[in-house]
Amino acid sequence: MQLLLCASTEFEIKPVIEFINNQHPQKVQVIITGVGMMATTYSLTKAIASNRPDFILQAGVGGCLDKRLPLSKIVLVENEMMGDLGVEENGTFKTLFDLRLLAKNTFPWKDGKLSNNIEVLKSTGLAIVDGVTVNEISTNSMRIEYYRNQLNASVESMEGAALHYIALQEKISFLQMRSLSNFVGERDNSKWVMDISIANLNMELERILTKLLNR
Repeated sequence: MQLLLCASTEFEIKPVIEFINNQHPQKVQVIITGVGMMATTYSLTKAIASNRPDFILQAGVGGCLDKRLPLSKIVLVENEMMGDLGVEENGTFKTLFDLRLLAKNTFPWKDGKLSNNIEVLKSTGLAIVDGVTVNEISTNSMRIEYYRNQLNASVESMEGAALHYIALQEKISFLQMRSLSNFVGERDNSKWVMDISIANLNMELERILTKLLNR
């Protein structure tokens, strides 16, 4: 199996990069996409076009929307949604689906979501949640409540939807793995748990990589 591992920044997966270089340099390609959907879309598309993988694994930290989940927990995203692609009118956010600019079941969308294969997710033993991808780190309380209560998202990132969209379009199996480093809306970095989140992420990432490569 040829596996593509991607992250928005190198520091999020640096220990696993060292593990790959020592153990699986021929089987895993690593790309650092940069932050955000545009950078991730470009980097993933370029990587797939030049060396099509059998599996794509995206890993990184993410903001937590579900207060029932403990920080530093590792989760996998089943359904990914776009959080801020649309228009806000009179305090209400309307998506492209609400505006009828895009049908909810236009491939690769399913009921307005970019959904991964649940059987692939279950095989890891990790918690499975839904995610929302944003262009702007969320601080507005009304928007956060919309993500939490209307979209039922548990984790926020700036790259997840790009992975889901491209992998579904290209029919490549994939996983999006996130470590919950902070609660969405909390801007006091002293309340974040970045170090332990990255440590936990790399520990689980090494385990999942080994499992995938040996199957």
